[in-house]
Amino acid sequence: MIYFDNSATTKIDPQVLDTYNKVATNIWGNPSSLHKMGDRAHQLLEASRKQIADLLGTKQHEIFFTSGGTESNNAAIKGTAIQKREFGKHIITSSVEHASVANSFNALENLDWRVTRLPVDKEGRVNVNDLRNAIDSDTTLVSIMGVNNEIGTIQPIDEISDLLENYPTIQFHVDNVQALGKNIWDKVFTPRVDLSSLSAHKFHAPRGIGILYKKEGKMLTPLHDGGGQEKGLRSGTENLPAIAGMAKAIRLLLEDEPEKAKREAEIKAKIVDYLKDKPGINIFSPVSDGFAPHILCFALEGIRGETLVHTLEDQDIYTSTTSACASKTADEASTLVSMRIDDKIATSAIRLSFDETNTLQEADEFIKVFDKIYNHFAKINHFAKINHLGEN
Repeated sequence: MIYFDNSATTKIDPQVLDTYNKVATNIWGNPSSLHKMGDRAHQLLEASRKQIADLLGTKQHEIFFTSGGTESNNAAIKGTAIQKREFGKHIITSSVEHASVANSFNALENLDWRVTRLPVDKEGRVNVNDLRNAIDSDTTLVSIMGVNNEIGTIQPIDEISDLLENYPTIQFHVDNVQALGKNIWDKVFTPRVDLSSLSAHKFHAPRGIGILYKKEGKMLTPLHDGGGQEKGLRSGTENLPAIAGMAKAIRLLLEDEPEKAKREAEIKAKIVDYLKDKPGINIFSPVSDGFAPHILCFALEGIRGETLVHTLEDQDIYTSTTSACASKTADEASTLVSMRIDDKIATSAIRLSFDETNTLQEADEFIKVFDKIYNHFAKINHFAKINHLGEN
């Protein structure tokens, strides 16, 4: 069995699971309770927060716990928009964001916020000059993802940060759910980033827990009303076992990070080298410093992405059709459509995503299985005569 869908498939690290179980099966109080069991829980909560802050290079009080990337993105975007609405209702994002960001902007647009969605180039990357031209006196928020979840493009967060130094009142949010542990953190988490989102299941921690980084001094309107947990930003009793497990998972993730990212890049390069000269294959995630090492998106013309996913699944190889969060509802990949890729090719795309547990031997097995699939469809679709991508 091969999982090349590690961006969406939760494989909890045994060490993380051990930490989770130890906390979950022992008697802990509510971290908000005044008695000694509550104090014990509070101490573990804050020790986990400090460990995460130290690992990410932030201050302890800048780390807030949520239910995952979706909530973190909603809290950052809607919380900023509502908090700063008296100063302006113009907000900016890109045309290739994750659904939790895109739909947050859609919701605000329906409530009369003015939204600018920046276009992308043929590699799915925004142009900083487009952002510069979009900013006006009513702009209060810019939200651009660090790494595209469909094709792995690294957005120019450092250049955007330089631009936004001239606009200190604009809050800058970066969805970094795909970026942690890939040896690119300094590219996507600059000192100018005010808000950043992480989701624990992307690095072998339990589902249902995430992080919102909020820079000291930045204000958000809370989306949850309740008992005032997380300094009032996110009410609700904290999920202590999952938080402790997430802290452990981040520590493990960042151990030997360059070597792990290098292995992922080698797996990607091996498969790309196999695919690159085959007629009918379109690669959207080249081996390049401008792309994350762990994501490979490509299309096999003439076969829909979901068909290819299920064909590979029959051979115990698990992949996905671009974003797993939207694959059951979307007919085509939004990033590829924004890149102006032909619809027939976009709907043929699949995504492989790797992590440090994958091996070159698994890449060899994938190539062996995929080669049989490719040759079968090559005969049916006469791939030697197909070259649609160059027409776009």
